[in-house]
Amino acid sequence: MSIETDAHATEGVKPSASGLASNMDPEHRKRVEKSLKRKLDARCSIFVLIYIMNYLDRNNIAAARLGGLQEDLKINNTQYATCLSILYVGYILMQVPSNMIINRIQRPSIYISVAMLIWGMISTLSGSVHNYAGMVAIRFCIGFVEAAFLPGALLILSKWYTRRELTKRNAILFCGNLISNAFSSLVGAAVLSNMDGTLGHRAWRWLYWIEGTATMVIAISAGFILPDLPHNTRGFTEEEREIAVIRMTEDVGEADSDSAEQSVFSGLIMAVKDSKIYLMMFTFTAYVVGLSFNAFFPTLTRTLGFGYITTLLMSAPPWAFSCIVSLINAWHADRTEERFWHIVGPILFGVVGFVISMSTLNVAARYVGLFLQASSYAGFIVFYSWISSSFPRPPAKRAVAIAMINAFSQLGNIAGSYVWNLPANGYRSSYGIVTAMFGITIAGCFAFKLVLTNLNKKIEEGEAAWDVNVDVVEQTARTEGVSVEEGIKLQRGFRYLV
Repeated sequence: MSIETDAHATEGVKPSASGLASNMDPEHRKRVEKSLKRKLDARCSIFVLIYIMNYLDRNNIAAARLGGLQEDLKINNTQYATCLSILYVGYILMQVPSNMIINRIQRPSIYISVAMLIWGMISTLSGSVHNYAGMVAIRFCIGFVEAAFLPGALLILSKWYTRRELTKRNAILFCGNLISNAFSSLVGAAVLSNMDGTLGHRAWRWLYWIEGTATMVIAISAGFILPDLPHNTRGFTEEEREIAVIRMTEDVGEADSDSAEQSVFSGLIMAVKDSKIYLMMFTFTAYVVGLSFNAFFPTLTRTLGFGYITTLLMSAPPWAFSCIVSLINAWHADRTEERFWHIVGPILFGVVGFVISMSTLNVAARYVGLFLQASSYAGFIVFYSWISSSFPRPPAKRAVAIAMINAFSQLGNIAGSYVWNLPANGYRSSYGIVTAMFGITIAGCFAFKLVLTNLNKKIEEGEAAWDVNVDVVEQTARTEGVSVEEGIKLQRGFRYLV
């Protein structure tokens, strides 16, 4: 399958050997590419705002709990944990089908904005729930619809940015997650302290109504701002669109498009055959269990002994710190083109934070521990970029790989919902579990690094003895789940980032 064939397979994409870009002066190309990335960064910045609302609508139940949700709905701790975990059931079920849809449609911007509008409406209804069964149903539906966003956003970014640009952009995206953790605490404090009894309703209900309405307003705007695909998106010049296509072709040596012969399920079949995906699935799931303190952060902060408004205010600074650490870590990961240590380093800081929380009752030390725990998210961001760069082509396979790994990892959130149902001794047992999960994550990342390093060696050996090393070519092709011809193409210009 040649580059030209792949390029023609997607409607509107011109082959790299023709068109405006073929005779473009290098200096002029730099100017066009700079303009392209400036416009793209500006438009993709709304992903951050969407992610903030995505996490606010998902995790505002933690702030609502401090405002009396659990007492008003008459639910116990185990039922509350079920309300948390049921969201991820719907989230898991819909991720792979949703990303398969996004990879096939020409206007993913509309798809994501409609999904956001629907989950905003459902979130608003959370404020009208009066019993446990209603909250479980609402949480399941929110997860089902929210599944469209994160894997879809990661797929769209991977269609526009090269492997050496992606980690920094993913970090900016995930800052929406981190900011939402800080912002939700501040919004929660403001609403819970000022609106209790307004129009005869409890403050936690107002929290859902206000945040759900804001989500729907942003969703409508997103439909006009988000980019679509490099070859057909609105708001870019013809030169910029063509450069966008060529950049992705040059990044790994083949066009970022699916062949016309591939069926809807071809990406799923290729992904299922790739053993690397399963290693990342289990490793990432352990990482998510380790990060499960996120949904309980206000509760953990309250173990410092302060009132619930002070607790919410004190929950914000650790996430602001985590955002700064994540941006620096992602920038350095792109600059050095290294992944393993930029994931493991933040995890080790998180382990130190867990140990502090388990070993002392000193308020200042435990608060520092919360900062270190929050900083462990910096590696989580780089991990997502590692997924995209390790399954680069074809897009159908990449779409499924991102969704499969992210969906399976949500089992970690389900398990994590019950990990923190052990409040004795300042959650020491819970901290012990997540520390062990971080240890498993480090081991899994090391194993994946060895796998990619071995594949890179085989690629180099195939290039050094190109005329005789057919076995290496075939083995690499089988490992990647692609044809031998595509395996040859992969060996010629591609190296995995480790």
